[in-house]
Amino acid sequence: MEPRSGSPITAAVEVLGDRWTLLVLRDVVFGDRRYFRVLLTGSVEGIASNILADRLVRLVEAGLLTRGAGARGQRARYSLTEAGVQTLPILCALGNWGLDWRPGSDELRSRQRFMRDAGPAFVEELMDELRVRHLGAQPKPDRGPGPFERLDAVSAAERDRLGRDGVAGLQPTDEHD
Repeated sequence: MEPRSGSPITAAVEVLGDRWTLLVLRDVVFGDRRYFRVLLTGSVEGIASNILADRLVRLVEAGLLTRGAGARGQRARYSLTEAGVQTLPILCALGNWGLDWRPGSDELRSRQRFMRDAGPAFVEELMDELRVRHLGAQPKPDRGPGPFERLDAVSAAERDRLGRDGVAGLQPTDEHD
């Protein structure tokens, strides 16, 4: 697909510029959702099946995903390409903007805050792990919990905190009769 102009921003927006495409990428990257049905049922935004099918085709045609040919009776599995892995900093930048300027769930905001605080080195770790999961790259030497495990731990800690404290942001009160 030829971009409408020679602008790199135009070229990127033509591939990534609608919300469903970015949300599908988010779910593949951060949720490790790689099958149509899992992407469909795992979407908290409630993506319609025809929209999901269209976006998956577009992402494959744009070279951000590959579609593995499922054997007879098996489902096709989607994998990120290197171009897809390289969208991670874009997703992180959008998440950082959302963290600063938009409301959201405390659990997901804690994950984004963790990624931002951990900095570019953590994003590189995530990208390396995506290359292992999607491209068959050799894993880096084991240095303890991987980046996705650390993100999951942040989410779990926030869920525990919310379960313990009730609604986030509300502090228990001591009411005396």
